[in-house]
Amino acid sequence: MTQTGSASPTLAFVGLGSNLGDSAEVLRAAARALGSAPHTRLLRLSSLYRTPAWGVTEQPDFVNAVAMLETSLSAQELLAAMLAIEREAGRARRADGSDRWGPRTLDLDLLLYGEAVIDEPGLHVPHPHLHERAFALVPLLEIAPEAVIARRGPAREALQGVDTGAIRRLDPVDN
Repeated sequence: MTQTGSASPTLAFVGLGSNLGDSAEVLRAAARALGSAPHTRLLRLSSLYRTPAWGVTEQPDFVNAVAMLETSLSAQELLAAMLAIEREAGRARRADGSDRWGPRTLDLDLLLYGEAVIDEPGLHVPHPHLHERAFALVPLLEIAPEAVIARRGPAREALQGVDTGAIRRLDPVDN
């Protein structure tokens, strides 16, 4: 693991999702918590979007957003902070991953970490499904219209290949 507080900050994007409880407030609190992580600053939070469940579809709709962070944490350290925020919000992950696409109070995904490509147990950046998930691409492009997905190209081109018809923007958030 790299040392905390490295010299050059990295721009990272985190996907936020929830479909249990007061999802809008859960996401706002999670964004505040992300911005309070050590050596990390919340630069922008997208609007909130109501989206149909992906993967396991027989569950309540999700509320999704994307946060833009500036961080000096390594990707592994940022992931650890994200998992701690999920736990504090009441998320319990099953060790076997069988609850991966089920209902949850909070789901945080590291979508992009600078231009890094990381493929190691428990951490894959860019997120391996980012290019096929409108619920992540729409809010990402709202706050970073020029975002590029490493090894795939511009996020706006990925968005052209997915169905966005069921995504509904909720009230914009204050940044």
